[in-house]
Amino acid sequence: MQPHRWRRPMDEELRQITAIYDMAVEFFVNYSFQLVGAVLILIIGFWLGGRIAALVLRLCERHSLDATLAGFFANTAKLLVIAIMSIIAMGKLGISIGPFVAALGAVSLGAGLAIQSPLSNYGAGLNIILTRPFVVGDTIKVQAVTGIVKEIRLAYTLLTNEDGVEIIIPNKHIIGEVIHNSHEDTLIELEVGISYHADPDQAIAAVKQALQHLDISTSRNQPEIGIDNFADSNVTLAVRLWAPTISHYQIRYQANSAIYTALKNANIEIAFPQREIKMLP
Repeated sequence: MQPHRWRRPMDEELRQITAIYDMAVEFFVNYSFQLVGAVLILIIGFWLGGRIAALVLRLCERHSLDATLAGFFANTAKLLVIAIMSIIAMGKLGISIGPFVAALGAVSLGAGLAIQSPLSNYGAGLNIILTRPFVVGDTIKVQAVTGIVKEIRLAYTLLTNEDGVEIIIPNKHIIGEVIHNSHEDTLIELEVGISYHADPDQAIAAVKQALQHLDISTSRNQPEIGIDNFADSNVTLAVRLWAPTISHYQIRYQANSAIYTALKNANIEIAFPQREIKMLP
């Protein structure tokens, strides 16, 4: 009795294996050509997508398009070709794409709500690349942050300053805001007070002569020096000059030192707050 008890489960397993084998054979016999065709279509899709992406990239480079935007267009073209060929391959296997499209729509809706903020950054980045309100190397001020544009990505813009600090600004915080773009330079504004007994014209000439030796920007009309206001204890002279952003503070300190030395050598008194007190009997 014992051998018969073990023989029955083994017979059932053999029948199951045989049934699976028969199904596999039937599937490959009926769908072998469709399966091979679908695989070939996918292979062709990846190959064709790569070729089209390279072609789009070359066209963008030929027209001097921004590198970030060129890469975006190339990758989009590649994904589009692969998606189309995948749909054709699924149809070759007799798979209906209707349910997949419906499921993809539902997933896309949920994903869109979940990644709404990153997508807004990508859209803003695309806007920046297309409209070019600034380019790499420009000095911009936005959202109370000032720096030199080091890199423009679809998601963010990377700024740096004279100290080498890198500042990352999400692009959605740039588009729609007021942007100050001074290109490669930064405005330096200084002031100094001279005594009312001094000659303002002599002081202005001495300061202008001293500032000519600084490494200031030559692409703008500068420096501008004049009387800014009349304070209680001095005549205030204002100085405006443009300097390369990368050496802003260095030139600012050099300018202050040059102004001080020039006024001292010209025997022009740098005024300080004074108060006159009269003693009445």
